[in-house]
Parts: sequence; structure tokens; C-alpha cells
Amino acid sequence: QVQLVESGGGLVQAGGSLRLSCAASGLTFSNSAMGWFRQAPGKEREFVATITWSGRNTYYADSVKGRFTISRDNAKATVYLQMNSLESEDTAVYYCAARTTPWYPSNPGVEEYQYWGQGTQVTVSS
Repeated sequence: QVQLVESGGGLVQAGGSLRLSCAASGLTFSNSAMGWFRQAPGKEREFVATITWSGRNTYYADSVKGRFTISRDNAKATVYLQMNSLESEDTAVYYCAARTTPWYPSNPGVEEYQYWGQGTQVTVSS
């Protein structure tokens, strides 16, 4: 049974930083591309960032490029999302997601990821 468990969310002031973690089990983590998505109240779940199995290739949504960094530690089966210069618009529930393939697609949408965590709340106060 695949489990993805997010942690690290919380309340932070605008301009601050948070680091999210996602611990994976039940899958061959080193063969899985991983991603982060988010969902704000009343909005659809949207792509944030993704990373290939090796960590060498990453891809970001335009809205977070230059502020967020995705990384992974295959020895710990954990993927991270470092979020800097947070804005009120970043407030959302953040979800970790896993693919059953090592690479991310050219258009990394929700439907391209097979496994999901329960999410962690990030609230940015202005």
C-alpha cells in the first residue's frame, strides 16, 4: 500500500519561508517522479513543482518559479518543497504526489500522478 505523508505546513507571514516534506512508503521511490500540487479554497487543484527520479530535472509553475525549490532524498524516500518569499496567494492545502514512472510529463497535470498524500495546510498572512 502506497503512503505519502506530508508535513511542515503552518502559518507564516508574507515574505517568510517554509519547507514541506513528504515521506513515501510502499513504492519504489527511486523509480518515481514526484510532484507537489496545491488547492486553495474554491479553486481547482493546481500544479506547483515536479522532479524526476534522480533529482536532476525539475519543473515549476510560473507562479512559484524562482521562489520554490523541489528536491528529493532517495535514501530517505522523501521529497521536499522549500518555499521562500511566500505570498498570501500561496495559501492553500499542499499535496504530495507520485508517478509510477521515473519521468514527469511535459504537461504535469493532476491526472498524470497516480498516488496522493492527504495534504498539509499552508497559510500566509499578509
